Amino acid sequence: MIDRNPPSVLILGATSEIGRAIAAAFAAAGHPLRLAARNSVRLEATCQDLCLRYGVEVTRHEFDVLAVETHAAFLEGLPDLPGVTVCVVGVLGNQRQDEQAPEAARWVMRSTYEGPASVLAEVANRYAVLGQGSIIGISSVAGDRGRASNYIYGSAKAGLSAYLSGLRGRMAKVGVQVMTVKPGFVETRMTAGLPLPPALTAQPEEVGAAVYRGWKHRKDVIYVRPVWRWIMMVIRLLPEWLFKRLSI
Repeated sequence: MIDRNPPSVLILGATSEIGRAIAAAFAAAGHPLRLAARNSVRLEATCQDLCLRYGVEVTRHEFDVLAVETHAAFLEGLPDLPGVTVCVVGVLGNQRQDEQAPEAARWVMRSTYEGPASVLAEVANRYAVLGQGSIIGISSVAGDRGRASNYIYGSAKAGLSAYLSGLRGRMAKVGVQVMTVKPGFVETRMTAGLPLPPALTAQPEEVGAAVYRGWKHRKDVIYVRPVWRWIMMVIRLLPEWLFKRLSI
């Protein structure tokens, strides 16, 4: 169904497969798009494709999530203040290498938590004045409990999930939606080479459809594949003495 007056949608991290899939899901419903990435030239083909396929306005913009001092100016430089902001930005890193390289670990944590939280704060303050808008943050099941195999990335996603939860409580009082998305495993470049179980692994298009559906129904937290909600509930309930002995 096409919205009669669809708000524009800003997607931060739009060069990722998940970012492109979310863009396509909103474009199919008639939403104008503002696609942002650190190297916006890489978005040109995506912009042309979405514009031709769905007949919507699509613009591309330079955005550096780590340059937090530029975030306010970035938003002011957009053609409009988008009614929906989706943050897909995040860096998985390499746990074993990053354990031995504090600077690399900081880069993962800043890119995955500090930068996204900074730009979403700027967006939230603007939405609060208007009393409307939607913020969608792509978090991860990795943030539901720290695991030895990816605790650097997981800690950043845990921070983002907690930030979105608190922001949701604040924004609910002024009519602004904040939705947290936990995709689980997704088949993308970032996970290439990892032994992903097919039954638990979503495709980017599946994530895009779930995000759009969750936004339409004003959900607070969604797991793209519902089974992840139960898996992570069990993992959170495991006693620490047992959990720390598991090789997960």
